[in-house]
Amino acid sequence: MTNGHRYDFDRIIDRRGTSSLKWDQLETLFGGEDVLPLFVADMDFEAPREVVEAIVERAKRGVYGYTIRTEGYYEAVTGWLERRHGWAIEREWLVSSPGVVPALAAAIHAFTEPGDGVILQSPVYYPFYDVIRANGRTIVDNPLRIEDGVYRIDFDLLEEQAKSAKLMLLCSPHNPGGRVWTADELKRIGDICLKHGIIVVSDEIHHDLVFAPHKHVPFASLGPEYAERSITCIAPSKTFNLAGLQAAAAIVPGAELRRAFLRTARLGLSIHMDSYFGVTGMETSYRYGEPWLEQLLVYLRENRDALVAFFEDRLPELQVMTPEATYLAWVDCRAISDDPAELKKLMYREARVAFSEGSVFGKQGAGWLRINFGCPRAVLLEALERFAAAARRRLDAR
Repeated sequence: MTNGHRYDFDRIIDRRGTSSLKWDQLETLFGGEDVLPLFVADMDFEAPREVVEAIVERAKRGVYGYTIRTEGYYEAVTGWLERRHGWAIEREWLVSSPGVVPALAAAIHAFTEPGDGVILQSPVYYPFYDVIRANGRTIVDNPLRIEDGVYRIDFDLLEEQAKSAKLMLLCSPHNPGGRVWTADELKRIGDICLKHGIIVVSDEIHHDLVFAPHKHVPFASLGPEYAERSITCIAPSKTFNLAGLQAAAAIVPGAELRRAFLRTARLGLSIHMDSYFGVTGMETSYRYGEPWLEQLLVYLRENRDALVAFFEDRLPELQVMTPEATYLAWVDCRAISDDPAELKKLMYREARVAFSEGSVFGKQGAGWLRINFGCPRAVLLEALERFAAAARRRLDAR
């Protein structure tokens, strides 16, 4: 482990020509190579140096065959969850997956039948809709409500919907709204789901990217009764910017649920194989990445605060839902337009920026934009300046 190393998150890394989803499709997706992309949720920062060095050494071996998880892997993952989140898990609870979304799909296959209702809370990460619809299940939408500038859960509606659903996809922390659900909120969800026999599948991929004084509470850590009827999905991909390594895990404490999940994942979908580099990236980041993460959180908080201040100063007509977690800001642009096509035109053609257009997160997201501030501050401020100039012309013309 490298002690005392200072990371330079201001350094601009040229990612063009690296097969980057974010940087190498600008002409195709947005109509020009000069568009600044702050959309898809990966960061423009180099991973911890220990991770880079470990992957380089692994690459030098030259034989990239089938890979298993080592004792070091289990120690690193379980140790991380206990240190960072106060959650002690057993190693046998860990089921590997190439990503969180495949794990969500496996859970839907394992625990529901075609036509069954699956609860989600819109607006939400758009693959939630895809894994429900594409597998022939029925979306049961429990829309979040805005109260005091943040999202709140409609528990009365959830109680009614739980009577006819089989499974719930929980986004914790929430994407795109950035809410960190409290233990009381999570317990209320858990109590409703336990009462009606619903399995909770909790996507906790952003669990490490939380800003004080907020604290992430793993759903399954609330108590054994909640753990037994839940699946928790984690990955180092958001925390350490390792999405391309295809490494994640589903944590399934209940023995009965775990057998059913494994049967589906291994035999039905064959997603149980581990990535040659993914195992190394996951173990190394969880073992040695804490100093990098602590520095990152300081930088991301400064970026978040700079973004919020920018909108308050330059575009006060637009409201930012200040994120309690994640590197994603959810911005209400309905003062300009609630038409997705108009906001795309504003971004891509007029401002030459690419944020995520909000309607992909559900109909509640129409008129909103999601901005990825996981980038060097100079890039963020340049994108905001471009957007502000174009948005101001629209607002002043009203």
